[in-house]
Amino acid sequence: MKDILLIGSGGREAAIAWKLKSEEEVGTIYAVPGNGGMADICTCVNIDITDNAAVVAFAQEKQIDFAVVTPDNPLVAGMVDALEAAGIPSFGPNAQAAIIEGSKAFAKDFMERWNIPTAQCRIFNEEDKALAYLATCHYPLVLKADGLALGKGVLIVESEAEAIAGVKQMMEDLKFGDSGKTIVIEEFLEGPEISLLCFTDGETIKEMVTSMDHKRIGDGDTGPNTGGMGCIAPSPFYTSAVAKECREKILLPTIRGMKEEKRTFKGCLYFGLMLTKEGTKVIEYNCRFGDPETQVIMPLLQSDLLPIMEATRNGNLADVEVTFKKDTAAACVVLASKGYPVAYEKHKEITFSDGCGLVFCAGVTKEEGKYYTNGGRVMGLSATAPTLKEALAKAYQNSKHVAFTGKYYRTDIGKKALKALGDN
Repeated sequence: MKDILLIGSGGREAAIAWKLKSEEEVGTIYAVPGNGGMADICTCVNIDITDNAAVVAFAQEKQIDFAVVTPDNPLVAGMVDALEAAGIPSFGPNAQAAIIEGSKAFAKDFMERWNIPTAQCRIFNEEDKALAYLATCHYPLVLKADGLALGKGVLIVESEAEAIAGVKQMMEDLKFGDSGKTIVIEEFLEGPEISLLCFTDGETIKEMVTSMDHKRIGDGDTGPNTGGMGCIAPSPFYTSAVAKECREKILLPTIRGMKEEKRTFKGCLYFGLMLTKEGTKVIEYNCRFGDPETQVIMPLLQSDLLPIMEATRNGNLADVEVTFKKDTAAACVVLASKGYPVAYEKHKEITFSDGCGLVFCAGVTKEEGKYYTNGGRVMGLSATAPTLKEALAKAYQNSKHVAFTGKYYRTDIGKKALKALGDN
């Protein structure tokens, strides 16, 4: 039995913990910090995930056999480097490789160097030059803060006036902190979006089942971007032809390029893709599992997760089987606090009734046996079924069995996918 240290506190980590807990080889799972809804299957420990030294000290004290680092900020800050230096085998990229998400400017320059298809862009670290450039642009445009911004540092602007306001928010008001001191201004791409997560050991790359996130807060993809309001898998837009194109033009060049630049990537590499009229293009890279993509991928993963994670770290991924359930679809509906992603209340009691199904808690605390809201995205309700229509129906039905003041969720998760399948 191997004791696991799992870094993170969201629905993504809840899904990973749920999967690992079902495997014979896994002993105790320590979640740092975890959340109240994970406490039934993990030992939650309140340590700051940006404090590498404290996390390493805890791992050494508990004689951790394997660490799983999933959030972006500790990865970019070198937590895997620190754990490995202390002799603790870890899943996730080192800081040199995690920059592929840590800096959007780096990622865009990298794609240009390696001829990887992506949106045309300009990068600015001076506000006056960025504002002058806006006068020459066609709209809509996409503004991106260079650094990490909890999944919210992207603005889609419809006019020059809106773009000017967005640039000032990022570069002058520092709405996203230092992450907005450098910004990327890129063309607006249109087409179906696909989330493609892959396991890689830096040489071999193995794709997970594709998924489709729903980023905007409102039905019909309206309102501001969020961390993700729901997800479905597999994506009906990821055909065999698209898969071949992506592997040849995007996946393999990315892995080879990172290795060539002495940034060998080991762990989970996330490709945010868009199917445009000119072909598939990369919207973004993430250096870790997506959220809520993980909440539909884990229920479909047939292979044990720990051996795959160990293989990405050890460099023998080619020898490990990665299989997903066939003829099965998954859906996840996120329950959020009213007002998210701007302002929302916390500490509203959550009640569960029989039939809530597979629950992956995120913004949840547990006090004296009762559960309370503690974040914008409170939990994801996931379900699997032979068809996507059935999986969505189950997830929405399950949502009726969870109650808290201010509960909000989108009612159209999977609608575009069902239409593509001719099943709407």
